[in-house]
Amino acid sequence: MIDWHRLFGLALMDFFTGSPFVVELEKDLSLKKQLLDVVVLRRLPGEFSGTLPDGFESLCEHNLLSYKSLWEPLDDWAVDELLGHYVNYRKQAGSEGSGLLPHERFGLYAVSTRFPQKLSEQVVLDGQQPGVYSVRWGTHRVAVLVLSEMPPEERNAVWLMFSAVRDKVVAGAAWYCSRTGDMSTLMNGLFERYQLEGVMPYTWEDFRRDYAREHLDRLTPEERLRGLPPEERLRGLPPEERLRGLSTEERLQGLSQDEIEIYLAKLKGQRRQRKR
Repeated sequence: MIDWHRLFGLALMDFFTGSPFVVELEKDLSLKKQLLDVVVLRRLPGEFSGTLPDGFESLCEHNLLSYKSLWEPLDDWAVDELLGHYVNYRKQAGSEGSGLLPHERFGLYAVSTRFPQKLSEQVVLDGQQPGVYSVRWGTHRVAVLVLSEMPPEERNAVWLMFSAVRDKVVAGAAWYCSRTGDMSTLMNGLFERYQLEGVMPYTWEDFRRDYAREHLDRLTPEERLRGLPPEERLRGLPPEERLRGLSTEERLQGLSQDEIEIYLAKLKGQRRQRKR
């Protein structure tokens, strides 16, 4: 089963597909294995097409993310660890002989599913907006994103899917529009994890079926039939309903002359029998 950290990284990787940013997962920053959860890295010039989720409005060139799932604490050690990753990453990011990149080109994000209560008792979390805080850590500013507190808005879909709040998870999954196509692997893994945690009582396939049923009345007839093969569209209709609205020529299309003549002969025979 895919773990929480990889699911979170895969979701962000999909979200930034086709944008000036790329996402790197579990980046190894030392000879002794130390993995930074996610790096959102600007690779191309230009603006992000669409609306970024809350807390991501001012992305830098290098954005380092530490992620804590439902039962993992975002505490002082976790923030210390993020700063350690930043130091190692910054040493590696500069080209040979050019020295360290300016610190302004780096963004630090501590992302937590639930509010970091213990951390808030140790340091001041400066609230910027619902779900978004800022904390001073030495000479650095770290953005603290609390996913369970994010407003249930479409722009926050990628956050809501990891909020561990049932209604927000459902809304996020419904709103999220994949940039890479099929999201079934990610969504199946996500819903399986929530089932284990007791947050979601059903699977991704159950969700898709229920969502389609609840929103069927909003679709046009053409949208409802889109993707169905002809035989599925006609299933359950009596013959007269299938042929209604067709001209004689349209009804006979696909039949050979021999088939038509055989059928006409059969009709004539039935009429003669009725006259007797």
